Amino acid sequence: MKEIFKKIIPKKYHEYVLRIKNDLFDGYAVKSYSQEGEDIILSRIFEGQREGFYVDVGAHHPKRFSNTYIFYKRGWRGINIEPSPGSMRLFNKSRPRDINLECGVSDVAGELIYYIFDDTALNTFSEELANRNMQMGRRLIKKITVIVYTLADILSRHIKNDKKIDFINIDVESLDLRALQSNDWDRFRPKIILVESHNFVLSDPQKSKIYNYLSLLDYSLFAKTYNTLIFIERTNGFIS
Repeated sequence: MKEIFKKIIPKKYHEYVLRIKNDLFDGYAVKSYSQEGEDIILSRIFEGQREGFYVDVGAHHPKRFSNTYIFYKRGWRGINIEPSPGSMRLFNKSRPRDINLECGVSDVAGELIYYIFDDTALNTFSEELANRNMQMGRRLIKKITVIVYTLADILSRHIKNDKKIDFINIDVESLDLRALQSNDWDRFRPKIILVESHNFVLSDPQKSKIYNYLSLLDYSLFAKTYNTLIFIERTNGFIS
């Protein structure tokens, strides 16, 4: 096998290819699809749970930067919501068990202007964030009008018989609080909430509107990655 490898791969690439091989087949490595390892934290929280249900608001891509895909591979299912035009073609192909919805989420149903960039991970309903992206050299491709619904409306339509939500992931580029405020918290209370929050200060969490809002709803901050806050419901005894 080594001789075949040497014949096929030019000598100048041997060290590079071997390094990739060692990384890919390292038995101590942990695979993550998330941007910041959120699915590793979630895997520890839900360790041993073979079935579950998630909601991904601002799902972006079925695999890239996905906090839910590793759970889909394990047999879970859920709802993916993403407003980028044509995004659901990939979701329907890669995640056929899931409910895949091409729309936006906000605190009021209607229509919003959606800014589409050269990297779809930067797409946003926020004019302020769109301007910031352009100032940083990202190319705005176009602006379109997109239908948005409240989270309560979407969950009411697609979750029947009071099905429990194990975790909800919200990443909607600066409109995360509005997405949270659009839920019916009396009916739909996930055990875990992941929400993007830039400039969060651990030593002074009360400066965060998201932190204060979820605290009032009886959720506690459990963990944090670079830009993601992970909250857990206080009252269900899910984690001691």
